[in-house]
Amino acid sequence: MTATVAVADTQPAPGAAPLTARAAAEFTGTAALVAVVVGSGIQATALTHDVGLQLLANSVATVFGLGVLITLLGPVSGAHFNPAVTLAEWWTARRGGAGVGAREVAVYVPAQLTGAIAGAVLADAMFGEPLVKWSTHDRSAGHLLLGEVVATAGLTLLIFGLARTDRLRFAPVAVASYIGAAYWFTSSTSFANPAVTVGRAFTDTFAGIAPGSVPAFIGAQVAGAAVGLALVALIFVRPTPTP
Repeated sequence: MTATVAVADTQPAPGAAPLTARAAAEFTGTAALVAVVVGSGIQATALTHDVGLQLLANSVATVFGLGVLITLLGPVSGAHFNPAVTLAEWWTARRGGAGVGAREVAVYVPAQLTGAIAGAVLADAMFGEPLVKWSTHDRSAGHLLLGEVVATAGLTLLIFGLARTDRLRFAPVAVASYIGAAYWFTSSTSFANPAVTVGRAFTDTFAGIAPGSVPAFIGAQVAGAAVGLALVALIFVRPTPTP
């Protein structure tokens, strides 16, 4: 799993929060999100050997955790927690829409990546696992990469479609619900987030991904974000101003 974005009524106005506070929110939110994903996966495998129940527990915890984090931190940083979302918002801002600038991107993305790693280490520490142990869970198959393209495209379409229709106030519920569904309808179980992908390589547990699978997963996520933005432009056409 995972993802998120600026939340309309909770999206900070320019200059509303210092950049250091926004960076701290992105670090904390991404760390908490990965801790939820990894920790619930460890807990689930300790409680049952049924893989279906393990995935159910993992996805339910992620849905609730993600919704809370977007609601809590959206007013500070926009609650991206996802480099794909940050870069997509930067791209829309370059083309005349609202979004983050290059300075925010340069701060947000490192905060998200380091937060994801910290979250995986924290989850391992809470459950007595080795703090850092590279995952051996290979996820390099082509159908899994296609699942990541679909998962990230859908997430991008949802987020920026809500923005185009002025309904971002529904993002905490909508984004969390989408990720919960994508856990089950995508072959990859919907990582949809480069930072989360990197963080999950640091834990050899249920939610892990082998380091060798990470570059292709991130490439699929970037491609999915591009597809999602193209669908937003195609579906949510801006009204043509009357002369």
